[in-house]
Amino acid sequence: MLCEKAMELVRELHRAAEGRLPAFNEDGLRQVLEEMKALYEQNQSDVNEAKSGGRSDLIPTIRFRHCSLLRNQRCALAYLYDRLLRIRALRWEYGSVLPSALRFHMSAEEMEWFNHYKKSLATYMRSLGGEEGLDITQDMKPPKSLYIEVRCLQDYGEFDVDDGTSVLLKKNSQHFLPRWKCEQLIRQGVLEHVLS
Repeated sequence: MLCEKAMELVRELHRAAEGRLPAFNEDGLRQVLEEMKALYEQNQSDVNEAKSGGRSDLIPTIRFRHCSLLRNQRCALAYLYDRLLRIRALRWEYGSVLPSALRFHMSAEEMEWFNHYKKSLATYMRSLGGEEGLDITQDMKPPKSLYIEVRCLQDYGEFDVDDGTSVLLKKNSQHFLPRWKCEQLIRQGVLEHVLS
């Protein structure tokens, strides 16, 4: 059936949970593109025949194929655009280094796009707030306190705090640290916020 493979791509993303990135369906996208190419070639031959032979009975078929071609195009673009939006959200959630499980679900082109987006965001953040720049990925939610209690989930090593001291982050150790310094580590799964 026409456009079924394209609709399946959209359904696949719709079924995936919000914030989750399903594996890139290269085969499905290739099948959609092959169907589009076949529809285009059939239309070209019918258009040539309609022009040369004066066959106006082919016009409804040509229009139907053209509408199917446009629908396939919209579905493929919606699939790709939604994946890019999800990848952009992953940059804000996980930081500049994605877990390997997420990178495994991305195509090479998507990884390239992610790296370009990451560099553009870093350039923009450096341009804000003077010499040091401003990390706009911190404090995604307004903080209730400037310091929070955190538990280390894995061995991390030395961690420098603003006042010049360093803290050794070892597995299962608990610390009282500035929120903005450890928020990135919380997102990466190194630390966990201890709620009393």
